[in-house]
Amino acid sequence: MSSISEIAAIAKQSAQSAGFDLCGVASATDSPELAYFADWIAAGHAGEMKYLVSRTEANPVESGSLKRSSLSHTAPWARSVIVCAINYNTEQPYSTEVNDSGRGWISRYAWSGEDYHESVMRRLRQVEAAIRAAVNDGSKEANLITRCYVDTGPIIERVYAKYAGVGWIGKNTCIINQKKGSWLFLGVILTSLELQADIPAPDRCGTCTRCIQACPTNAFVAPYQLDANKCISYLTIEKRGPIPQELRAGVGHQVFGCDICQDVCPWNRKAPASTEAEFQAQPELVNPALDWLAEISEEEFRRLFRKSAVRRTKRSGMRRNAVVAMGNSANRNFLPLLEKLTTDQDEVVAQTARWARSELARNGH
Repeated sequence: MSSISEIAAIAKQSAQSAGFDLCGVASATDSPELAYFADWIAAGHAGEMKYLVSRTEANPVESGSLKRSSLSHTAPWARSVIVCAINYNTEQPYSTEVNDSGRGWISRYAWSGEDYHESVMRRLRQVEAAIRAAVNDGSKEANLITRCYVDTGPIIERVYAKYAGVGWIGKNTCIINQKKGSWLFLGVILTSLELQADIPAPDRCGTCTRCIQACPTNAFVAPYQLDANKCISYLTIEKRGPIPQELRAGVGHQVFGCDICQDVCPWNRKAPASTEAEFQAQPELVNPALDWLAEISEEEFRRLFRKSAVRRTKRSGMRRNAVVAMGNSANRNFLPLLEKLTTDQDEVVAQTARWARSELARNGH
């Protein structure tokens, strides 16, 4: 079996070979940020994301246990967390640089036709295989436990990314790397190996509060504290049913996710662009036409987004979001379509269209 230090080096080397831009190791022990997660849930800041609260594997009858608050609950065997990050930025404008009343905005990470969960997981599996190959003693191999996760496991990736030295947690709650910026997909490998942890990344946000000031819906309770109920990403992806009327104006032209707090971040001014083929944008998804999205058929939605993260919002959610953006557009050319949509079979779309029609009749030009 390779030494512990050799295994950590092998993991980082294999991460680079797999296409990751950054890789580090953190201890699986708890941290102050994880303790805050329980308070965040208790305050109701998770909105309708009930999957964040569950009974634990270790104590399935313990009501209200938080599966992400500590690895000791769901992975008591874990001793180290290997965190890998890959840049998904592309050579396209930022949402704050585009102002076309006929078009909406899909978040940068969802422009490609491939779900990032799958492309990041493929790379993680390569790193996991290299670690297992390094542990080449049969008896020890049998005792080795590893688990790979990309946003789907009982772990708050950004916390371990901080302690693995990948980046610091910004005031917008995103991981920021001094050289790569914040356009990063994270993947983690839990392992039963006790690896040497890297030095945590220092916080370099300083006195800057541009992300907080730029949020149209005032989703930041305070620096480093996000109320998901007001976050445009939550509202356009996770929220089912109508978007609260008092928040619709703040949604602006966003139809899936939101990049604003990252667009204004100074650390992203020189963020490099990825050359990875699966992260390159499909042209029709960069600043897409709102009328097209509002009337997109089930067949076209399935064809275009069947492998994309966009499928999470479902066709109904995408159409609802497009109609909200129309109401915010001040573009009276949308009035005939909105009139038609007021009697749509989807009651949420119809209700939202009635609101949007009223907004345009009052504010349009």
